[in-house]
Amino acid sequence: MSARLDAPPAASVEPVRRSPPGLVAARVAAMCLVELQKLRHDRAELLTRAVQPALWLLIFGQVFTGLRAIPTGNVPYLDFLAPGILAQSALFIAIFYGIQIIWERDAGVLAKLLVTPTPRVALVTGKAFAAGVRALVQALVVLVLAALLGVGLTTNPVNMLAMGAVVVLGSAFFCCLSITIAGLVLSRDRLMGIGQAITMPLFFASNALYPVDLMPGWLKAVDYANPLGYEVDALRGLLIGTPAHLALDFGVLVVAAGVMIGIAAALLGRLAR
Repeated sequence: MSARLDAPPAASVEPVRRSPPGLVAARVAAMCLVELQKLRHDRAELLTRAVQPALWLLIFGQVFTGLRAIPTGNVPYLDFLAPGILAQSALFIAIFYGIQIIWERDAGVLAKLLVTPTPRVALVTGKAFAAGVRALVQALVVLVLAALLGVGLTTNPVNMLAMGAVVVLGSAFFCCLSITIAGLVLSRDRLMGIGQAITMPLFFASNALYPVDLMPGWLKAVDYANPLGYEVDALRGLLIGTPAHLALDFGVLVVAAGVMIGIAAALLGRLAR
């Protein structure tokens, strides 16, 4: 009887605390805001990153439009190319985002973030959406250049908002892919090498430069598994009005980004060891 009286009641056991969704969302927004503050000191980098898509549109797009070597139906090749180059520029920004994570680890910032109450998923999601907003700034540069070259872009505000969502989702996926690779290789040099090795294959194994109908069977299979292909398909449908599978494109991008955020969050602690 005395043992029973001395035992603490079951109600005194403290339940496991879980962060409510609203708190997680607030922390995601805070992390995203911190990342976006860096844009004020990064304007020169954004301008230099705009050089490559400008060259694709000015040289590659203009030349192949005149040659008519790639059949795109009633759509001028430059119009067909512009959404693909927009997606490419977002990819190039996001795919090297893991280098920043490694830099934060070396500077001791990552270890301090991981001991805060902020969930790891919130940390990764904040960085993913910050990469998406960086990509939106880059996309604005590409859109302005495309408009100056005479590309027939939509002026529908709903389509433009949907375009922004597509760019953010695609960038979030590739940003978290980069963080995942960083969590596996743990080295800045290795991440740079892998990033450079997969960027161009991802680009060329998509419908960014040519229609899917022109691809051989094996390349079509790769394109169906490549999130960049769904991003380009959605951007073309929204920006220049070509037939697109918008529901499928959005669904694939949302699922792919969500899965990759979870994987990147699971590997984040490995970076800080």
